[in-house]
Amino acid sequence: MKRFLLLVLAATLPLRAAEFDAKAAERFANLALACVHKEYPNKISHNLNSDADVAPPRKLTPAFYGCYDWHSSVHGHWLLTRLARTFPDAPFAKAAHDAVATSITPENITQEVAYLRGEGRASFERPYGLAWLLQLGAELRESNDPLAKTLAPLENAAADRLKAWLPKLSHPIRIGEHSQSAFSFGLIIDSTNDPQLKQLVIDRSRAFFLHDRNCPIAYEPSGEDFLSPCIAEADLMRRVLPKKEFAAWLTKFLPAIDVKPEVVTDPSDPKLAHLDGLNLSRAWMLEGIASALSANDPRLPASRAAAKAHRDAGLAHVTGEHYEGGHWLGSFAVYLTTERGLHSH
Repeated sequence: MKRFLLLVLAATLPLRAAEFDAKAAERFANLALACVHKEYPNKISHNLNSDADVAPPRKLTPAFYGCYDWHSSVHGHWLLTRLARTFPDAPFAKAAHDAVATSITPENITQEVAYLRGEGRASFERPYGLAWLLQLGAELRESNDPLAKTLAPLENAAADRLKAWLPKLSHPIRIGEHSQSAFSFGLIIDSTNDPQLKQLVIDRSRAFFLHDRNCPIAYEPSGEDFLSPCIAEADLMRRVLPKKEFAAWLTKFLPAIDVKPEVVTDPSDPKLAHLDGLNLSRAWMLEGIASALSANDPRLPASRAAAKAHRDAGLAHVTGEHYEGGHWLGSFAVYLTTERGLHSH
C-alpha cells in the first residue's frame, strides 16, 4: 500500500522539461498502451447509411477504434510513435511500436480509407482528427518507419478531404474545442507532405487571421475549452509570418497575454476535464509564441512565465486516474514535453 501511494504521488507531481527522461515518459506511454486497443467505452461519430453500417467500432475503423473516440486513438498512436522515436532504448519502446504496428496494417488502413470516403462522411473528424492523422504520418516518416507507407493511403484521403473543404470554408471556426481552425491549421503546416495542402492552409490562415485585432482573451475560457481561440491563433500565425511581421501583428492582435491556469472541478466529467487539456495546450502555444519573439521583446518574460505556470498545472493532472481525461491528456502532455510544435521539421 505504501508503494502504491508513492507511485500515485509521483504521478501527480509537476513534470519539468529537465525531468522529462525515459522514466518520466513511460507513464505517458502506459496511458496510450492501455487505451489504443481498448474498444469500450466508445463515443463514435458515425453516419448510418443502411443496416449494413451497424457494427462495432473495431469493424468500422479497425486501426483507430480505441481510446474512446477516433481522434484520441489517432493521437494515442502518435504519442507511442513520438515516444518510441524520442527514447528508442527505453523499456517501453518495443511495446509502443508493436502496438502501433498491430493497428496500422494494410487491411486495416484499406477499411479506414473506405470508411473515410463513405457516403455522408464529408465532415468526419474534420479538421481535428484529420490533422492529428497527418501528425502521425509525419512522425512515422521522420522515424524512417515502414509503417509510414502503410498509413499513406489514409493520409492521402485525409489530405484530399481537407483540400476539398478549405476553399469552401468562408469563415474560420473560433471555438475552443475540436473544430477550431487555428489549432488544426498549425498541425497541418507542421506535418503534411502535400505541398498543395500546406500552401492552401497558409493562404487560408492569412486570409482568415491577418487583419484580426484585439482578440477578447478576457472572455476565455468557455467552461469546456481545451484550446484557446486567441492563443492558438497567435501560435498559428508565428508559423505563417516572418518574425518581424509576426511581432507587429501580435501587438495589434493580442497586446497583453494575461491568463492564469484553470482548475478542473470534476476530472471524472469528460467535458469539464477539457480544462486540464487547456492548461497543456496554452503552455505549448505560449512557448511557441515566445520562440518567435526577439530576445529583447518586452512580452517575452510574461509569455514564458505564463507558459511555465500552465505547464506545471497541466502536467500535474495527467495521472490516468479517470479514463475521461486519461485517454487523451497524455498526448497533449507529450506534445508539450517533447516540444513537437517547436521542432516539427
